[in-house]
Amino acid sequence: MANANTSDFEKVQFEKMINTPVSKLIISLAIPTIISMLVTAIYNMADTFFVSQINTEASAAVGIVFPIMSIIQACGFTLGMGGGSLVSRRLGERNDKEATEISSTAFYTAFAIGLLIAIFGTLFAPFIIRLIGASETVLPYAKDYARYIFLGAPFMCTSFVLNNVLRSEGKAFFSMVALTSGGILNIILDPIFIYTMNLGISGAAIATLISQFISFLILLSWFLRRKTICKISVKYFTHRAKIFFSIWGTGMPSLARQGLASIATILLNTNAAVYGDSAVAAMSIVTKIVMFIASVMIGIGQGFTPVSGYNYGAKRFDRVKKAYWFTVVAGFGVMFVFAAVCFIYAPQIMKFFRNDIDVIQIGKIALRFQVAVLPLHSLIVCTNMLMQSTGQIKSATFLSCNRQGVYFIPLILILPRIFGLFGVEITQAIADFFSVLTAIPYLIWFMRKLNKMQNQQTN
Repeated sequence: MANANTSDFEKVQFEKMINTPVSKLIISLAIPTIISMLVTAIYNMADTFFVSQINTEASAAVGIVFPIMSIIQACGFTLGMGGGSLVSRRLGERNDKEATEISSTAFYTAFAIGLLIAIFGTLFAPFIIRLIGASETVLPYAKDYARYIFLGAPFMCTSFVLNNVLRSEGKAFFSMVALTSGGILNIILDPIFIYTMNLGISGAAIATLISQFISFLILLSWFLRRKTICKISVKYFTHRAKIFFSIWGTGMPSLARQGLASIATILLNTNAAVYGDSAVAAMSIVTKIVMFIASVMIGIGQGFTPVSGYNYGAKRFDRVKKAYWFTVVAGFGVMFVFAAVCFIYAPQIMKFFRNDIDVIQIGKIALRFQVAVLPLHSLIVCTNMLMQSTGQIKSATFLSCNRQGVYFIPLILILPRIFGLFGVEITQAIADFFSVLTAIPYLIWFMRKLNKMQNQQTN
């Protein structure tokens, strides 16, 4: 039911989300989101590229610290995706007041968690870095890099919330401005801090910290300048347990996905470390490359998510189905093109990052196996986002656990013991393939559910 004070702007936004043709709407929301994701992925790759020019140990250090960033992202994604999914549904129901309460609660909770990570991470950094697989040669570089990543945790966590709320309102362009500004700044600052100012790997981390803070300020500015439907203020922070637990519950798939990704990366690093720093460096580079390509699919999927949530809340189940299939097909085509290029030019791509024979040899095999199944990510990502955006939390959480938890973690513990280094190289590809097979029955079940709900409306 609409609030009495619903503005004309909010009404226009509502009509846009439930009446614009889904293909046009998803593309309009996905393009700025894809640009944001690509720029974010590019500056992550820029860190890897510039740091890799220092030496192989520094390159390996970025891979070692990556699980720490994944944990920070897991907290931000959980509150961001949980809050964002609820916001899109509340706006679809035209309940703007509760959407604002959800946004503010998610924001301040994310800041508190980020602050705790910053404090404990700074105090126990050496212990944490050893625990996640740093060798004695890599440890000094990893400590220098992680120090500043921990300091940026509060801003990283809250940025994910602001970012997802903006996308849930259908304002992906605002999000794009903030993320691309920070990303471009990071790319500019990396070589200045690393080489010109002679800060080494610490320079890359400082550049990341500054860029994250700038993105945070720009994201927050849209809310402070009242360019949004939802408000961010302490006075809207709710003490209602129902809303608080709904945010966490809805975001649980993201927590499962990102949390397990952190564990998986730690296990990948420790298993690769058996074969030396070159293996750790190679797998780190491959991970960043695949993440760069996968970020396009995630961007497309995040263009789909608010459309799905809005229309599910408005009981436009026909549009939910149309939006899903359009996103799957478009995502498959885009991923296929990227995968083909990477498969053919895998050695040259690895050499671009680190001109080391061992790194190139290990990395090209891992890269080719991973991109071979990459087009199928469209089905994995879209099915997961479909479940999460429509409130199918148990299904979404299980699907989120599949790729890195149900399949990757057991496989990385088994395959290297059977196939040695080759087992490390092929684990992710096999886990991805099994994840696709698992998603199909859930998709069939939910589509039947939508058909039944649609028929009940008609009758």
